[in-house]
Amino acid sequence: MTIIGVDIGGTKCAVARTDADGVPREVGRIATGTPAATLGALYTAIDQMGVGSHPVFGVSCGGPLDARMGVILSPPNLPGWDRVPIVADLVHRFGGEAYLMNDANAGALAEWTYGAAVGYRHVVFLTFGTGMGAGLILDGHLFEGTSGNAGEVGHIRLADLGPVGYGKAGSFEGLCSGGGIARLAQEAARARDGRVAFNPGTIDAISAQHVARAAERGDADAASLLATVGASLGRGLAVLIDILNPQVVVLGSIYVRCRTFIEPAMRATLEAEALPQALRDCRVVPAALGEALGNYAAVAVARYRKGEIGA
Repeated sequence: MTIIGVDIGGTKCAVARTDADGVPREVGRIATGTPAATLGALYTAIDQMGVGSHPVFGVSCGGPLDARMGVILSPPNLPGWDRVPIVADLVHRFGGEAYLMNDANAGALAEWTYGAAVGYRHVVFLTFGTGMGAGLILDGHLFEGTSGNAGEVGHIRLADLGPVGYGKAGSFEGLCSGGGIARLAQEAARARDGRVAFNPGTIDAISAQHVARAAERGDADAASLLATVGASLGRGLAVLIDILNPQVVVLGSIYVRCRTFIEPAMRATLEAEALPQALRDCRVVPAALGEALGNYAAVAVARYRKGEIGA
């Protein structure tokens, strides 16, 4: 059985296959564009690597999805990806089996199997990348919900005002995601006529990466903006910790890269907002799989559906 992972993200997509030891090895990476162009390039990469007689594909993608039907349903961070039947496409082209899963659920499986959540039974994983979603391991089982869309925490409104994320102003995704950080930074730059260290020359081109780099150079405005993000993150985490009482919350992507600037405000807000015992019983940690998380997540989808993990 050949296991192939396909990771579809808001900015990049990748194909990986497991080696003899079961470790995902990336074999192709492309920038995310239109569905036709992106999937065409992914399918070419799969063709070139060879799939064997009965491949098993795991596809990790941001929601919303219809995981049971294998259809991508207009994710906010994938403009134009409207009702894309990726599972049927893969099986038609390459044979075998294919399974689609929300990237947050897939990331939770990956960190639970290979990374920072190994050995825990109650886990919350937050993507905290281009968007914001959650994967939930509850009582030792992946909780997917009725249609595979459990954990869409990015749609929760944390404030009456704020950047739009997941179609809602002041949402968790609007305040705590790569897109949200970019919009906060752009607003700050406009308020100061562009006179900020993280301005690359065009205000609309400011990204979360520009803010992170400025903070690392010692810029106080950038550090303050990330602290604001940290406070919003703390508010969102307090809701999840109070409701789910997890043992560990694993934070991906932006938290891993910007922890120094985000964590103090996040911790302070958690102390003020969360139930004390629930917070004492919960560790909040960075994801352990780093830039390889997407590959591990996509492969974990296939392994989970075949009963190799999470049984």
